[in-house]
Amino acid sequence: MSENHVSGMEASAVSVLKRAVELDQSGRFQESLVCYQEGIQLLIDVLKALKDESKRGHYREKIKGYMDRAEQIKAHVSQMKEDGKYHEQIKISDDATGYSYEALFKPYLSSALTEVWVQDPYIRHTHQLYNFLRFCEMLLKSGCKVKQIHLLTSQDEADSSQQSSALSELKDSLGAQGVTLNLQFSSTIHDREIRFDSGWIIKIGRGLDYFKKPKGRFSIGYCNYDLRQCHETSVDIFHTKHTKTL
Repeated sequence: MSENHVSGMEASAVSVLKRAVELDQSGRFQESLVCYQEGIQLLIDVLKALKDESKRGHYREKIKGYMDRAEQIKAHVSQMKEDGKYHEQIKISDDATGYSYEALFKPYLSSALTEVWVQDPYIRHTHQLYNFLRFCEMLLKSGCKVKQIHLLTSQDEADSSQQSSALSELKDSLGAQGVTLNLQFSSTIHDREIRFDSGWIIKIGRGLDYFKKPKGRFSIGYCNYDLRQCHETSVDIFHTKHTKTL
């Protein structure tokens, strides 16, 4: 392995672990745990490539320190889950970037996830339907084993044919991937909530529709949603041992 490659891994590890510490200090424990785990793996890869024994000793100490903290967080999160007291809040500021569905939901996805419930009254207009499509694509890409997605939304009274056609097409497309999409409509729902059968509950103030419209079709953020500006909103994350259907 070249020296430049090792230096690159070191820089990546420093960046990820710095983020882990920031999240840790702000009480966003589940997110920080994911970053600690990624950063530790990068340091282990660096350690394997080093030949200087003094540097290897330095990295062993660093790895041990981060592993100890990760284990403490894991135990803390597990206890809060057990007690039914887990809650963290993420505040997305106006014009913030870096909050794609992949970035936001990643800490709460695992191979244990098989069923998802989405309650959002605003999966009606074209951009909102695309948001839901992107959310489904994110689940398929994540490595979890989702087999069922339940959507509870309201019907578009102005143009229900477009909504019906889009959701029907998505249902067929998901079916071809081995995933069942169950659709329900309600004229009275208002709250927005996403539940995973692994116990996670994610409540986004604006639902899935927290991205701003891009300035143009060839503007940065049009395709990559990590670069798309967001509306101000809050995300509350809870955990329950008994996930109920919506």
